[in-house]
Amino acid sequence: IAEGVLVVQRMLRSRFAAHALLGTERRLAELAADLAGAGVPYCRASPEVMADVVGFHLNRGVLAAARRPPERAVVDLIADARTVAVLEGVNDHENLGSIFRNAAGLGIDAVVFGAGCADPLYRRAVRVSMGHALLVPFARAGSWPGDLDLLRDNGFALLAMTPHPQAVTLAQAMAGLADRKVAVLVGAEGPGLSETALRRSDARVRIPMSRGTDSLNVATAAALAFYERARSAAQK
Repeated sequence: IAEGVLVVQRMLRSRFAAHALLGTERRLAELAADLAGAGVPYCRASPEVMADVVGFHLNRGVLAAARRPPERAVVDLIADARTVAVLEGVNDHENLGSIFRNAAGLGIDAVVFGAGCADPLYRRAVRVSMGHALLVPFARAGSWPGDLDLLRDNGFALLAMTPHPQAVTLAQAMAGLADRKVAVLVGAEGPGLSETALRRSDARVRIPMSRGTDSLNVATAAALAFYERARSAAQK
């Protein structure tokens, strides 16, 4: 489900083929150019009727529904990728959506889901991602943590994010990898990456913290890692 004009526009440009829309007259006018020739029915309704149908008041004024396409395989997903995000245990839909938005804005080619992750196509995740969960390619690991070896076999350096004080800093780790493929591993709020995932990584990396704070929100930490990767790659 896509909510709001911007997210619906991104759905219409994605591999997720919308099959029906529900919205107000105003939103139909705003989407007229996007829907021209698309052949997707638009059911017009008042905000009050929409609230009755959906179950809550929807200020964004339009919903689009699409069916899920077949799942992608990790090996196909990473074939042309240079930088991927690998998530383990990220089970909060808002964090997941934020990671997709960060990935889209900071040059991440694809997202790989390990064990325990939330559904990136859940309504809230799609909304928080501003529709980028529909545009940034993703796949679920068929074997976890075995697919970490698949990434390494395909030339990726595996960087595991951790607050451990003995880990190398993010800037130090990225500095020598500008010409390499990189997979950034992030874990759940609180427990972080599993020990198994940490052992399979090539390096454990941290964001230097101050004032007694040990870590950042997982989406914020991922954004810093994505930015550092983009910055180091641009300077090579």
